[in-house]
Amino acid sequence: MSNPDGYLFMADPIRRHAVERGDCPALIFEGRETTYRQLDQRANRVANGLLAAGVKPGERVAILAKNIDLFFEIYYGATKAGAVLVPINFRLAPPEVAYVLNDAGARMLFVTQEYHDLVAGIEADVPGLEQILTLQDGREGWTAYGAWRDGQQEDDPRMEVTPSDTCLQAYSSGTTGHPKGVEITHDNFVQFLPHTFEEWGEWEPDDVSLVAMPLFHVAGCVWAFVGLYIGANNILLPEVDPPEILKAIETYKITQVIFVPAVILFLIQTPGAAETDVSSVKMVLYGASPIPLPVLRQAMEIFDCGFAQLYGLTETTGAVTYLPPEDHDGSEKMKSCGKPMRAAKIRVVDENDQDCQPGVVGEVIIAGLQVMKGYWNQPEETAKAIRDGWFYSGDAGYFDAEGYLYIHDRVKDMIVSGGENIYPAEVESTLAGHEEIADVAVIGVPDDKWGETVKAVIVTAPGADLSAEEVIAYARTQIAGYKIPRSVDFIAELPRNASGKILKRELRQPYWEGHDRQVN
Repeated sequence: MSNPDGYLFMADPIRRHAVERGDCPALIFEGRETTYRQLDQRANRVANGLLAAGVKPGERVAILAKNIDLFFEIYYGATKAGAVLVPINFRLAPPEVAYVLNDAGARMLFVTQEYHDLVAGIEADVPGLEQILTLQDGREGWTAYGAWRDGQQEDDPRMEVTPSDTCLQAYSSGTTGHPKGVEITHDNFVQFLPHTFEEWGEWEPDDVSLVAMPLFHVAGCVWAFVGLYIGANNILLPEVDPPEILKAIETYKITQVIFVPAVILFLIQTPGAAETDVSSVKMVLYGASPIPLPVLRQAMEIFDCGFAQLYGLTETTGAVTYLPPEDHDGSEKMKSCGKPMRAAKIRVVDENDQDCQPGVVGEVIIAGLQVMKGYWNQPEETAKAIRDGWFYSGDAGYFDAEGYLYIHDRVKDMIVSGGENIYPAEVESTLAGHEEIADVAVIGVPDDKWGETVKAVIVTAPGADLSAEEVIAYARTQIAGYKIPRSVDFIAELPRNASGKILKRELRQPYWEGHDRQVN
């Protein structure tokens, strides 16, 4: 399959926009505007700077920063030089940052001022790091990025690369063990991005896209690449900040947004959300984790526009299913994540790799042009994940008779109680319907009789006075008896990773101390 626009490489759309729409804004960040011509020219300078520093095609350079407009000139500059950018999760602890830098073999690191001390503290632990460039204020012994970039040649180096070459190395969230470097190629992107305009509703060059999700995560960077591919104006926020998101929508007349369900929850709980002018938004896309229907319905009332759900993973370059606005009709379909996108093949299989019948839960496996090249320097893990061309997602789900895919949970999060399989997301969705519950996670905890039992960990709504007995009684009216929580804990805030996913491992850990394994 070829790209309908004739693009082979990730920098190609930027090259075209620089010629055809050079004066149009590509990025706005904290009041600073960058046009498409400026983005292309600065990317050229970055590329030439990397080449002058001895960075060879295929070598890695890294960036540690919250969302910032400079990310994109560095990214496109790296691809023009044939290098690979590694965005680092800014929430990682210093030893974890050092691990990613060493694992990637990064030769250069671009870093913002707020992470100077962190990097200085691990510099001796990353011997392969040859140069550190500070993106804001300078630091003695490090290179000032602006002066470095502006001192390079402006010609496009046009390095020889192939569409199958890696152009981004995104690290998995690492909720268990060390994160793995997911290699995404030019082909993965340029073959996937056109489908977003065909299947995610109408995008136009005069659209205004909000980029609030973190750029080190697939939900953030791929969304930004969608806007830059089409030539839209992209408004960047440094990080997820619900009041600032609402303010940006009103100020810039944002037309396109994407959020994870946790952010949607935070938005509808923000004071003044219902009074904010969000009428410019054409569609709200959401995904990355299940969303409780009460939260979705309330968000649909506030935004009063089309809602569409996506499902995908870092390893699939983003979305592989799509639930369009017309299926947000109050029916059971709203619990699904839609049907496979045209470029994706999806199966649900049992433990013997046989296709499950409709309604039967199994593991979701995916094939198609979006599947990653593999895990960086981990051939055994790659072989486990990709078998006979199919990527084994680790997600448990099922198809209904109409071909809609329903995601229950991660396979590893499944609770087995007395021989019954219980999927936490189903219980969480039920409990989220209680008006005094603001946020909820369900985990399995050890039990001598049943192996595991269901525990609900709950954040109550402001001013609520809710007891464990009331939670259990409510659940009893909604779901089967074996799925009902046997215990309830109350907590001020649930631990989440950068993509908004609840860190179930952190919640489970105290209950499983002293046990040889977590039975699930």
